[in-house]
Amino acid sequence: MSDTGSAAAEAPLDYDIVKILKALPHRYPLLLVDRVKAITLGERIHAVKAVSMNEQFFQGHFPGAPIMPGVLQIEALAQAAGILGIETMELAGTGKLVIFMGIENAKFRAPVTPGCLLDLHVEFTQKRSRVYKFKGVASVEGKTTCEVEFTAMMTDPPSA
Repeated sequence: MSDTGSAAAEAPLDYDIVKILKALPHRYPLLLVDRVKAITLGERIHAVKAVSMNEQFFQGHFPGAPIMPGVLQIEALAQAAGILGIETMELAGTGKLVIFMGIENAKFRAPVTPGCLLDLHVEFTQKRSRVYKFKGVASVEGKTTCEVEFTAMMTDPPSA
C-alpha cells in the first residue's frame, strides 16, 4: 500500500449499526458486529460486539454459566472482515457476499461472558482477485479471547 494515504485511507468513524447493515447481509440473531471504531481501507478494522445476556445462544450455552461460543467469536471476526472487504472495494449495497472458505490456527484463550464489549481486530494478510486471507484477534479489555486465521471469498449471492 502507498504511504500517500490514497490506497490505505482512514475511513470516517461513523460506522454505526445503520452503516453496518448496509455493508453486511446478516441480521438478528446472527449479526455479530455492533459498531466499527476504526477502519483503514485495504488494511485493517477494529469493530465491537456488545455481548448481552439477551443473546439467544446463552439460553443453552450454558445455563447458569453463560459463555459465548468460540465459533461465534470467529463469526464476529469474519463479519468484521466482511465489512473491511466490502468497504475497501466500495461494494456496500451491491449484494456481494464475503463467505468463508477456510479457518486455520483457531485458538481460544479466555471465555466471553454477558456484559462484555468484545473487541474485534482483523487485518488483511493476503489479497488475490476474489480470495482474501485475514488474521483476527478478539479480546475483552485487552485480554485475548480468540485468535484465528481465515480465508474468504467475495461472491454473488446464490440464485433462488
